[in-house]
Amino acid sequence: MIFTVAIDGPAAAGKGTISKAVAARFGFRHLDTGLLYRAVGARTLEGVDPVEAARSLQPDDLDDDALRTQDIAQAASRVAVLPDVRAALTEFQRRFARSEGGAVLDGRDICTVICPEAEVRLYVTASAEVRARRRFEELSPEDQTMTLDDVLQDVLARDQRDMNRADAPLVAAPGATIIDTSAMDIEEAVEAAAERVAEALNAR
Repeated sequence: MIFTVAIDGPAAAGKGTISKAVAARFGFRHLDTGLLYRAVGARTLEGVDPVEAARSLQPDDLDDDALRTQDIAQAASRVAVLPDVRAALTEFQRRFARSEGGAVLDGRDICTVICPEAEVRLYVTASAEVRARRRFEELSPEDQTMTLDDVLQDVLARDQRDMNRADAPLVAAPGATIIDTSAMDIEEAVEAAAERVAEALNAR
Protein backbone atom coordinates (compact mmCIF):
# COMPACT_ATOMS: atom_id res chain seq x y z
CA MET A 1 0.00 0.00 0.00
CA ILE A 2 1.19 3.50 -0.86
CA PHE A 3 -0.33 6.10 1.46
CA THR A 4 1.19 9.43 2.44
CA VAL A 5 0.45 11.57 5.48
CA ALA A 6 1.95 15.05 5.00
CA ILE A 7 2.21 17.32 8.04
CA ASP A 8 3.36 20.96 8.01
CA GLY A 9 3.56 23.61 10.69
CA PRO A 10 5.81 26.06 12.53
CA ALA A 11 8.50 25.16 15.06
CA ALA A 12 7.38 23.62 18.38
CA ALA A 13 3.74 23.25 17.34
CA GLY A 14 3.87 19.51 18.09
CA LYS A 15 4.00 18.15 14.55
CA GLY A 16 7.05 15.97 15.20
CA THR A 17 5.50 14.23 18.19
CA ILE A 18 2.19 13.85 16.37
CA SER A 19 3.93 12.47 13.27
CA LYS A 20 5.82 9.81 15.21
CA ALA A 21 2.71 8.76 17.12
CA VAL A 22 0.58 8.54 13.96
CA ALA A 23 3.26 6.55 12.16
CA ALA A 24 3.51 4.12 15.07
CA ARG A 25 -0.24 3.72 15.34
CA PHE A 26 -0.76 2.89 11.67
CA GLY A 27 2.51 1.06 11.06
CA PHE A 28 3.86 3.68 8.65
CA ARG A 29 7.45 4.81 8.19
CA HIS A 30 8.30 8.25 9.58
CA LEU A 31 10.58 10.99 8.27
CA ASP A 32 11.25 14.18 10.23
CA THR A 33 12.24 16.27 7.20
CA GLY A 34 13.44 19.07 9.47
CA LEU A 35 16.32 16.79 10.41
CA LEU A 36 17.44 16.86 6.78
CA TYR A 37 17.93 20.60 7.04
CA ARG A 38 19.41 20.35 10.53
CA ALA A 39 21.94 17.82 9.25
CA VAL A 40 22.86 20.15 6.39
CA GLY A 41 23.00 23.09 8.82
CA ALA A 42 25.29 21.13 11.14
CA ARG A 43 27.72 20.44 8.31
CA THR A 44 27.76 24.10 7.30
CA LEU A 45 28.81 24.95 10.85
CA GLU A 46 31.80 22.69 10.16
CA GLY A 47 32.64 24.74 7.06
CA VAL A 48 31.01 22.58 4.38
CA ASP A 49 29.22 24.34 1.51
CA PRO A 50 25.44 23.98 2.10
CA VAL A 51 24.64 22.67 -1.40
CA GLU A 52 27.46 20.13 -1.22
CA ALA A 53 26.25 19.11 2.24
CA ALA A 54 22.71 18.58 0.94
CA ARG A 55 23.77 16.58 -2.10
CA SER A 56 26.00 14.25 -0.08
CA LEU A 57 23.61 13.72 2.83
CA GLN A 58 23.23 10.12 4.01
CA PRO A 59 20.40 8.61 6.10
CA ASP A 60 22.85 7.93 8.95
CA ASP A 61 23.48 11.68 9.21
CA LEU A 62 19.99 12.07 10.70
CA ASP A 63 20.71 9.88 13.74
CA ASP A 64 22.85 12.40 15.64
CA ASP A 65 21.18 13.63 18.86
CA ALA A 66 23.26 16.83 18.62
CA LEU A 67 21.04 17.98 15.73
CA ARG A 68 18.51 19.23 18.33
CA THR A 69 20.59 22.17 19.55
CA GLN A 70 19.55 25.82 19.11
CA ASP A 71 22.65 26.70 17.05
CA ILE A 72 21.90 23.93 14.58
CA ALA A 73 18.22 24.92 14.48
CA GLN A 74 19.26 28.42 13.43
CA ALA A 75 21.68 27.05 10.84
CA ALA A 76 18.94 24.77 9.48
CA SER A 77 16.56 27.71 9.09
CA ARG A 78 19.25 29.63 7.18
CA VAL A 79 20.09 26.84 4.72
CA ALA A 80 16.41 26.02 4.20
CA VAL A 81 15.94 29.29 2.31
CA LEU A 82 18.48 28.25 -0.35
CA PRO A 83 16.72 26.92 -3.48
CA ASP A 84 19.61 24.61 -4.46
CA VAL A 85 19.59 23.01 -1.01
CA ARG A 86 15.84 22.47 -1.17
CA ALA A 87 16.10 20.99 -4.67
CA ALA A 88 18.82 18.58 -3.54
CA LEU A 89 16.61 17.22 -0.75
CA THR A 90 13.27 17.17 -2.57
CA GLU A 91 13.69 13.89 -4.46
CA PHE A 92 14.85 12.06 -1.34
CA GLN A 93 11.67 13.11 0.44
CA ARG A 94 9.38 12.23 -2.47
CA ARG A 95 10.83 8.74 -2.81
CA PHE A 96 10.36 8.18 0.91
CA ALA A 97 6.77 9.46 0.78
CA ARG A 98 5.69 7.02 -1.93
CA SER A 99 7.50 3.98 -0.59
CA GLU A 100 5.47 0.83 -0.01
CA GLY A 101 3.78 0.46 3.35
CA GLY A 102 2.74 4.06 4.05
CA ALA A 103 4.75 7.06 5.20
CA VAL A 104 4.38 10.08 7.46
CA LEU A 105 6.50 13.15 6.71
CA ASP A 106 6.57 16.35 8.73
CA GLY A 107 8.21 19.64 7.89
CA ARG A 108 7.51 23.10 6.48
CA ASP A 109 6.51 22.44 2.85
CA ILE A 110 5.40 18.81 2.72
CA CYS A 111 1.78 19.55 1.80
CA THR A 112 2.55 22.46 -0.51
CA VAL A 113 5.66 21.30 -2.39
CA ILE A 114 6.92 17.80 -1.57
CA CYS A 115 3.63 15.84 -1.47
CA PRO A 116 0.77 18.07 -2.67
CA GLU A 117 -1.17 14.93 -3.63
CA ALA A 118 -0.79 13.24 -0.24
CA GLU A 119 -3.79 11.24 0.90
CA VAL A 120 -3.82 13.20 4.20
CA ARG A 121 -2.57 16.77 4.57
CA LEU A 122 -2.39 18.36 8.02
CA TYR A 123 -1.22 21.77 9.24
CA VAL A 124 -0.29 21.64 12.93
CA THR A 125 0.06 25.03 14.60
CA ALA A 126 -0.08 26.85 17.96
CA SER A 127 0.38 30.41 19.16
CA ALA A 128 3.95 31.73 19.25
CA GLU A 129 3.74 32.15 23.02
CA VAL A 130 2.69 28.53 23.57
CA ARG A 131 5.37 27.25 21.22
CA ALA A 132 8.04 29.32 22.93
CA ARG A 133 7.02 28.01 26.35
CA ARG A 134 7.21 24.42 25.11
CA ARG A 135 10.63 24.95 23.59
CA PHE A 136 11.85 26.75 26.72
CA GLU A 137 10.73 23.88 28.96
CA GLU A 138 12.50 21.43 26.65
CA LEU A 139 15.81 23.28 26.39
CA SER A 140 16.23 25.34 29.57
CA PRO A 141 17.40 22.45 31.80
CA GLU A 142 20.47 22.19 29.56
CA ASP A 143 21.05 25.96 29.32
CA GLN A 144 20.56 27.90 32.54
CA THR A 145 21.27 31.23 30.79
CA MET A 146 18.27 30.86 28.50
CA THR A 147 15.18 33.00 29.12
CA LEU A 148 11.62 32.54 27.93
CA ASP A 149 11.80 35.87 26.10
CA ASP A 150 14.96 34.73 24.28
CA VAL A 151 13.15 31.63 23.06
CA LEU A 152 10.07 33.63 22.04
CA GLN A 153 12.20 36.00 19.97
CA ASP A 154 13.89 33.00 18.36
CA VAL A 155 10.51 31.44 17.51
CA LEU A 156 9.27 34.70 16.02
CA ALA A 157 12.45 35.12 13.98
CA ARG A 158 12.17 31.57 12.60
CA ASP A 159 8.51 32.14 11.75
CA GLN A 160 9.44 35.33 9.90
CA ARG A 161 12.08 33.55 7.83
CA ASP A 162 10.00 30.45 7.17
CA MET A 163 6.81 32.29 6.22
CA ASN A 164 8.44 34.96 4.07
CA ARG A 165 11.13 33.09 2.16
CA ALA A 166 10.83 33.31 -1.62
CA ASP A 167 11.05 29.55 -2.17
CA ALA A 168 8.29 27.39 -0.64
CA PRO A 169 7.22 29.62 2.27
CA LEU A 170 5.52 28.03 5.25
CA VAL A 171 1.76 28.23 4.72
CA ALA A 172 -1.26 26.01 5.29
CA ALA A 173 -1.99 24.23 2.01
CA PRO A 174 -5.46 24.74 0.52
CA GLY A 175 -7.67 21.93 1.78
CA ALA A 176 -5.31 20.88 4.57
CA THR A 177 -6.85 20.00 7.94
CA ILE A 178 -5.70 22.58 10.49
CA ILE A 179 -4.97 21.31 14.01
CA ASP A 180 -4.32 24.12 16.51
CA THR A 181 -2.62 22.54 19.52
CA SER A 182 -2.49 25.72 21.66
CA ALA A 183 -5.09 24.38 24.09
CA MET A 184 -4.53 20.65 23.49
CA ASP A 185 -2.42 18.15 25.34
CA ILE A 186 -0.42 15.73 23.22
CA GLU A 187 -2.97 12.92 23.48
CA GLU A 188 -5.73 15.18 22.15
CA ALA A 189 -3.56 16.40 19.30
CA VAL A 190 -2.55 12.87 18.30
CA GLU A 191 -6.19 11.74 18.37
CA ALA A 192 -7.24 14.64 16.13
CA ALA A 193 -4.59 13.68 13.58
CA ALA A 194 -5.26 9.95 13.83
CA GLU A 195 -8.98 10.46 13.26
CA ARG A 196 -8.25 12.25 9.98
CA VAL A 197 -5.89 9.47 8.86
CA ALA A 198 -8.43 6.78 9.77
CA GLU A 199 -11.12 8.59 7.78
CA ALA A 200 -8.90 8.69 4.70
CA LEU A 201 -7.92 5.03 5.03
CA ASN A 202 -11.54 3.97 5.42
CA ALA A 203 -12.49 5.96 2.32
CA ARG A 204 -10.01 4.06 0.10
